Amino acid sequence: MEPNPGEITLLLTRWKDGEPDAFEKLIPLVYPHLRRVAAGYVRREKGPGEIQATSLVNELCLRLLNQRSAAWEDRAHFYAFSAKVMRMILIDHAREYQAQRRGAGAEHIPLHEDIPWVGLGSLELIDLNRALDSLAAIDAPKAQMVELRYFLGCTAEETAALMNVSKATVDRELKYSRAWLYQRIEPNKSRNPPV
Repeated sequence: MEPNPGEITLLLTRWKDGEPDAFEKLIPLVYPHLRRVAAGYVRREKGPGEIQATSLVNELCLRLLNQRSAAWEDRAHFYAFSAKVMRMILIDHAREYQAQRRGAGAEHIPLHEDIPWVGLGSLELIDLNRALDSLAAIDAPKAQMVELRYFLGCTAEETAALMNVSKATVDRELKYSRAWLYQRIEPNKSRNPPV
């Protein structure tokens, strides 16, 4: 169970205001959730290119610690930013792994059941990153929902609460976003994307 959201928001505010030990107090509160999310990703990834959940979360924490001008509004903002950073870590890892193996023919493990055409450690993950950046340029909330749901591992209900919208809105927007992303990542495949 996640700690009191107000406690996280208070620590984020203190961190933003430069309190030296706010980050150290914050990480133990959010680490279990971030670790569960990371474990879910790496559990689906197999093979020599896999990244360990602890490594993923530790890299996230290092990148957060190096954040010099953190301006967190609340825990939703923090989790959305964490999702984006986690996505970038996975993208960096996929690029590095692809550069090392170049066509070795390894099995692609889906990033998430709802977007099975993108595998962790695959070139499609890099394409997904580009497509998400394009989606964010035209509709940032939709891109943020994708990040929260598929990269941070939030449920539809949690995503709705973090974005202050209804679950029905999240379901509808994610259905649209999956189809939109599929068309950009797999343009030569079926005209009927999985939704």
